[in-house]
Amino acid sequence: MIHPVVIAGLALQSISAQGAQHMQAGVEAHKQGHFDTAIAEFRQATQTDPGFGQAFFNLGEEYYNVGDFAAAIAPLKRALDLNPDLEAAHRVLGYSLLTLGESAEAIPHLQKVQAREALGIAQIDTGQYQEAIVNLSAALSDHPNDADLLYYLGRAAGLLSKQSIDTLMEVQPNSARAHQAMGESYSVVRQMPQAEKEFSDALRLRPGTPGLHLALGLVYVGKAEWAKAEEEFRAETKLQPGNAEAAYRLGSTLLQEGKAHEGRLALEQANKLKSDMPETLYSLGKAASLDGNAELAEKSWRRLLEVEKDGSLAAQTHFALAGLYRKQGSSAKAEGEMREFRRLQRAVQPVGRAQ
Repeated sequence: MIHPVVIAGLALQSISAQGAQHMQAGVEAHKQGHFDTAIAEFRQATQTDPGFGQAFFNLGEEYYNVGDFAAAIAPLKRALDLNPDLEAAHRVLGYSLLTLGESAEAIPHLQKVQAREALGIAQIDTGQYQEAIVNLSAALSDHPNDADLLYYLGRAAGLLSKQSIDTLMEVQPNSARAHQAMGESYSVVRQMPQAEKEFSDALRLRPGTPGLHLALGLVYVGKAEWAKAEEEFRAETKLQPGNAEAAYRLGSTLLQEGKAHEGRLALEQANKLKSDMPETLYSLGKAASLDGNAELAEKSWRRLLEVEKDGSLAAQTHFALAGLYRKQGSSAKAEGEMREFRRLQRAVQPVGRAQ
């Protein structure tokens, strides 16, 4: 996350001959990897010419480059006393302070040079989660898929969420949203009876709140109480007819209850609302097959394999297609699908399991 800075070039016209000699020797020692010698030479330059900010900056930067962040602080601050607009000094000082855990002090220096990555980390440390999200998002746009940035952005978002929920529980503990938040927390840790109570309380207080029936339905799915789950998912689809997940959950639940025709209709609607979702396509193919619509089943499963060629769901789809072709008397097609099923099954089989 924090990157070393190259030793700055010299501007020796305002330094004594002896100071210039020490500065030049320090730069040469740095180039050769003799970092202790470089530090000694830059220190000599600061003593010879105590008003030359560049010497203090080079000394602090060299300490930074060797990982002695604490020692870097004083010369970098002195460099900024002598030249407040020296951006490189602000950058290295900000990084050094952040590395030492002095995040609040690091922030103004990092802001000065718009070091968004490091600034976002410092803002997480100081509880400025919204600001951190802005800066880390900007940094991520410049460095997509960077593991550190993804981690810190997720952490900032999670902490902001927790802060908001904590405030909600403090100021409105008996509100529908507070019960909903508690229900979500219980669902995460699989405490389904508690989650059911909290979501039910939330619905009692605000029965038309979008998402609550869906959340309660998922609790019933976790408890394998399919009739209750169907009731909640139906209620959600009435409240939100454009919600693809609600339609998918309803269709999947109807399948579990053996209601293949109704399930197929709900899953077709889910696929219209949000097309090409692999889970929806798989369930739609299954519902269509059970409902006697082999053409739709094949079409759905074939489309799934275009979207998702590998993985366990693709393997299950090849197995399902093999069964479909076998029923149709197409043994060659069925065997081809079984070969693909076995190939993918081997690919996703955990290491160490018997073959």
